[in-house]
Amino acid sequence: MTEQTQEQASPAVKKRVQDSFDRQGLMALLGARLTHIGPGRVHIVLLARTEVTQQHGYVHAGATSAIADSAGGYAALTLFDEDSEVLTVEYKINLLAPAAGEHLEAIGIALKSGRTLTVCQLSAVP
Repeated sequence: MTEQTQEQASPAVKKRVQDSFDRQGLMALLGARLTHIGPGRVHIVLLARTEVTQQHGYVHAGATSAIADSAGGYAALTLFDEDSEVLTVEYKINLLAPAAGEHLEAIGIALKSGRTLTVCQLSAVP
């Protein structure tokens, strides 16, 4: 599904998520960028530059995990009121194949939003 066919968040939510993302030093260091902000859904793209690869030339699992974690957190944030913040309390990652290709796209989808915890599905695909 392309960004054009996906539901977009309101301008206020998009600004809040983008402003928060822009304050993340790690995302800046990695060179990651937000490419979609929708209600309960966020995409983050990371170019496969030498600086984020491991010794075999694949995107490092740490970089993969970082963008997936952020995509999930921001997917949750799109569903919260403007005074809310999010922090990751737990996540598990299964690396099914090497992260090969020109870029990696992390997709965070909020599956169930509760009063204190929101469960998200994270994926990272080339």
